[in-house]
Amino acid sequence: MIKAVIFDMFETLVTLFTGRTYFSEHIAADLNQPIEVFRKCWHETEKDRTLGKYSMEEGLAITLKNLGAYSPENVQLICRKRREALGDTFDAIPAESIWLLKTLREKGLKTGLITNSFSDERDMILESPLYPLFDAAMISYEQGLLKPDPEIYRRAIQSLNVTPQECLYVGDGGSHELTGARALGMQAIQCTWFRDLAYEPHIPSPIYEDFPHAVTRQDILNFINSQNA
Repeated sequence: MIKAVIFDMFETLVTLFTGRTYFSEHIAADLNQPIEVFRKCWHETEKDRTLGKYSMEEGLAITLKNLGAYSPENVQLICRKRREALGDTFDAIPAESIWLLKTLREKGLKTGLITNSFSDERDMILESPLYPLFDAAMISYEQGLLKPDPEIYRRAIQSLNVTPQECLYVGDGGSHELTGARALGMQAIQCTWFRDLAYEPHIPSPIYEDFPHAVTRQDILNFINSQNA
């Protein structure tokens, strides 16, 4: 029986592809840097930014110094534009996401979050109306762990006081999160409701044919009902 549902955040409950976007190509343009050169240097600090070793400002400063493009003004500009784009993302939280979380809790199921997030994303999550709807939240920047490390799933499961077999994981499939959840004994569903908004090179994952798919939020409830019948 499914007693808890754990969600991914980006491209699952919210999408970065709404309102203003500010990805690596936009940062490179603001810095007048070749995109591939910037991307390579930027990605070198990605893991440490996700694990909480560097804040967004600190990781950005390292990247800009390595590119010979550092100035406090450049750091401030990029961080401001990232916050603005993230603000658009969280200002446009779909009503369906709120509805799904509330409906699950009304039905007596626990809800959780596991997300690989940088410091500025963490700040937005904590301030969002979604955050109070989680019974447990594991944010990589705070936990020092990132998906698909089994330990970040274990921490969520333990915090929810359920077994892996009693958990359903819902995510778009990025960061090998679905296979990570399944390896621990959880059931997992790939959600595709934001997929048409993404574009290359930012599509987070392929379609995984060996996982069930949810095209709508109602599909999640239908799956749970079928398992708990």
